[in-house]
Amino acid sequence: MRVTKKARFIISLKQFLYDIFNLEEDKAHEDEIIENVKRQIEFKGTNLWILMFAILIASIGLNVNSTAVIIGAMLISPLMGPIMGIGLGVGINDFELIKRSYKNFAIAIVISLITSALYFFITPLSEAKSELLARTTPTIWDVFIALFGGLAGIVAATRRTISNVVPGVAIATALMPPLCTAGYGLATMQMSFFIGAMYLFFINSVFISVATYTMVRFLKFHKKEFIDPARELKVKRSIAIIVIITIIPSVIIAYSIVKKAVLERNVNQFIANELNFSGIEILSKKIYNDSSKTRVEVFLFGPEIDNKIIEVAKSKLPRYGLNNVELVLRQALVKDAKQDLSMIKSAIIEDLYKKNEEIIKKKDEQIKSLEEQLNVYLQGQYPVKDIASEAKILFGNLLELSINKSSVMNLNENKLDTLTIGYAKFKYPLKPDEKKKFNDWLKERTGAKNFKLVVE
Repeated sequence: MRVTKKARFIISLKQFLYDIFNLEEDKAHEDEIIENVKRQIEFKGTNLWILMFAILIASIGLNVNSTAVIIGAMLISPLMGPIMGIGLGVGINDFELIKRSYKNFAIAIVISLITSALYFFITPLSEAKSELLARTTPTIWDVFIALFGGLAGIVAATRRTISNVVPGVAIATALMPPLCTAGYGLATMQMSFFIGAMYLFFINSVFISVATYTMVRFLKFHKKEFIDPARELKVKRSIAIIVIITIIPSVIIAYSIVKKAVLERNVNQFIANELNFSGIEILSKKIYNDSSKTRVEVFLFGPEIDNKIIEVAKSKLPRYGLNNVELVLRQALVKDAKQDLSMIKSAIIEDLYKKNEEIIKKKDEQIKSLEEQLNVYLQGQYPVKDIASEAKILFGNLLELSINKSSVMNLNENKLDTLTIGYAKFKYPLKPDEKKKFNDWLKERTGAKNFKLVVE
């Protein structure tokens, strides 16, 4: 049978696509992959200490708002191990692996929360910075990042060669910062931080496991066989229960996040297209959700809008998928919008200044206190320039002179004392009697009771 050019092209294209997307070529042996994952599951000894240190580093990074420090902590974090272990265990029907993974996952969470909570409890920096706040509100993008990051992680874990993909996945999916933020919530008794951060951590963990399971089945890993049919049935039921318990909340979470993202996108499109009135400026919008209805409040600034125009705009809500949405327009009515807009901007700046007055006042008090401490310190110093000029006349060989007061702890008497130290450098070495003469003169000139001279 003769093959046409079109058929040959299709065959060649299929072969080309298979070759470039083939995951079997550099795949490690299944037993080796499973053993590697199992080694990363255990949280004891080295892994546990690394986790604690990584949590402390990440907590400090969040505390001082340093992205670089947070990334460094995520690079050394071993949290990915048990999460991938859960997905792998479900994928190969290994109930013992699932149990071990869940056990170590729970240990990692508890240790991480305790470590971060202790740090935030003792640190003097208690203010929530932007890096902390960013870990309390999950979005649809967090789901996608966890899903695709998990896929990348398990693909890298199944290769024969060591790759830097897994650390990259740890950074992208950001497992550690939410745990540290949850610890901050516990330490400061702010449950909104704790719940939001754990919510984000749960999303990341679940979808990394789901991605691992998906890739394991795609690569056709062999499932664990059982000799005893009753044991096999029991294990399968247990795995099914675990999968249901894990997947159902994640599906609900993902659905709510997607729904919220779609709603916000539709509201923004509606506002941009239908509330784009001439001479009117949109100051802000707020979306309120309750069990029965969604309310969107839009704050407008400018001349009054006719009610008929508002009703026409409201009638277009269903076009944007906003059927069950109540639109409320708040209008700041003015005669001269441009002039009053400038006044509002000035008022906002003035309000910001007033809110920061107390902070500025505290800063001024700190500066004043530091200046007073500096004056006290300077009063205790010697007029080195004058003394050096006099010493140069008496000892022409002198090149350098330094005189300072120091605190000295007498360990025998357990007593803190003050010592004046003089340092001098001469062009030519001094004779013993000249050194004694110079020492006595400096001691007399400074009026110091305790004086020590160092000559170079």
